[in-house]
Amino acid sequence: MSLPRRRFLHLAAGAAALPAVSRIASAQAYPTRPVRIIVGFAPSGATDIMARFIGQWLSERLGQQFIVENRPGAASNIATEAVVNAPPDGYTLLVATSVNAINATLYDKLNFNLIRDIVPVASIHREPYRSIKAVQTSPFKSSGIGQPLDAAENTSIFVQHGSSAVQPRRRDNYRTVRG
Repeated sequence: MSLPRRRFLHLAAGAAALPAVSRIASAQAYPTRPVRIIVGFAPSGATDIMARFIGQWLSERLGQQFIVENRPGAASNIATEAVVNAPPDGYTLLVATSVNAINATLYDKLNFNLIRDIVPVASIHREPYRSIKAVQTSPFKSSGIGQPLDAAENTSIFVQHGSSAVQPRRRDNYRTVRG
């Protein structure tokens, strides 16, 4: 196959100009200004501490400040709404937890749609929502919430539970989950 001289010169000129053109069309470096990391919980909690460690790590590696801002209240809905209403430029980040997913199903009238309005950027921590533990001497032998709830409904014993969620949990809530 013979390549005409004119065609060869066009290809050579294009190859020589390609590095210069690609530098002109390159994306802007990120970040060029401080980035806010919004946390929906009070300072010094586990989520806040994790956000501060991540912010410091990102600041050291990217050479720009990552500022952790706490916006507690309404089970982190205030913080989520602040991020949704911020300009979508990547300079306002939300530390989302399982509470955000719970809120999407728990609250009827939110001013945002978590799935539509928030875009996941990175997974920085995995968090179990709930686990039920019993000591070996416990009368409840099966895993699950059924036996303790039946005992609470049928007797006058006091059932106590712990939860990492910020919403108050009552026995009625578990009834709706169980059906």
